[in-house]
Amino acid sequence: MELTTFYNTTFQENITETPHKIGGPQIKSLGHLVGTSVILGLMILATIIGNVFVIAAIILEKNLHNVANYLILSLAVADLMVATLVMPLSVVSEVSEVWFLGGEVCDMWISFDVLCCTSSILHLVAISVDRYWAVTNIDYIRNRTARRILLMIAMAWTVGMFISIPPLFGWKDDTPSPEFTGKCIISQIDSYTVFSTIGAFYLPTVVMLIIYVKIFQVARSRIRRKNFNKKQYAANKNVDDLAKSSLLKAPPSPINGHTCSTDITLINETSCNGMVNGNSDKNDNSKVHSNALVEQVPTPKGDSIAAKAKRAKEKLEMKRERKAARTLGIITGAYIVCWLPFFLIALIGPLEQYEFPPVLHSIVLWLGYFNSLLNPIIYTIFSPEFRHAFHKILFGKYSQKSQR
Repeated sequence: MELTTFYNTTFQENITETPHKIGGPQIKSLGHLVGTSVILGLMILATIIGNVFVIAAIILEKNLHNVANYLILSLAVADLMVATLVMPLSVVSEVSEVWFLGGEVCDMWISFDVLCCTSSILHLVAISVDRYWAVTNIDYIRNRTARRILLMIAMAWTVGMFISIPPLFGWKDDTPSPEFTGKCIISQIDSYTVFSTIGAFYLPTVVMLIIYVKIFQVARSRIRRKNFNKKQYAANKNVDDLAKSSLLKAPPSPINGHTCSTDITLINETSCNGMVNGNSDKNDNSKVHSNALVEQVPTPKGDSIAAKAKRAKEKLEMKRERKAARTLGIITGAYIVCWLPFFLIALIGPLEQYEFPPVLHSIVLWLGYFNSLLNPIIYTIFSPEFRHAFHKILFGKYSQKSQR
């Protein structure tokens, strides 16, 4: 009896001390399984469709066959990889309370997650740099080469790879395999947390914000300079027209027996003095007479009309500035709203040894994935060429053209 009790006690201790493998998925409820799968499945489907449309538009539409769209194409590929390689396994992780797919699948999932999401973010930085060069350097658009753009694309993917690979080579904490713990999480070592979050988000975000602020400043100065030149041209033309109409009505001015034309194009010292035979007094009189004619140009009676036109141009200038600010605000705002909550939690959690609620972690994670759905919308909706290409894809005009 004592021997049996000893063996039973020893067996129970071995069970508690030796981790056991996770058998299978453990769902919370059938309603949670169905609701989560439907909502997140629709999000995945929309992300795939949006990025496939962008890729197809760039491939099929000749107007989009330019070097600048290589970055948009590579961004769409990165977001498509997020939707096909990362998000489906994230759905599996959401509907099950434990990770049951093994350690190898966990490592693959996390590596692709970090690689694709980081590359997507870095592509946004590359696009902002390309736009900055295009705005500030007039010759850049003509000299933009495929080699430079492909180098930027390669750097985006390479940096993403350098950030995602280290945990596979040991830069992670020594914890049991997900097969035993039931948790599949990224490396929680402080050094890797700081390295990955700064390289994948914080540093690219600072660079992107600085670049877009400079782009807005350049765009605003160009809009104002263009409108100022238009105002100056309109004002000068108005004065010239008034002077011409007034002076054409004035009688010709006799100078030394000759007639000096008072057309606005001839009122200058040379045209009138060329008819004078060296008499300085008469030259002075002719100049005074010409100046008097110019001074007699009546002031425009439509001051209120000019004021209204000025206010209309100022409103147009402000509208253009607001549009530029709104476009840049949408681009940067959507990116920051989607990714900042996730990276705050990713940085604070391991450093402060604080465990956030699983629901909050799920929300910020899928909010970051949502950026892959917004990118094909934000970076193409402002382009008429992309809208035209999408319209042709939706209504099958490319297939009809190929059949003809």
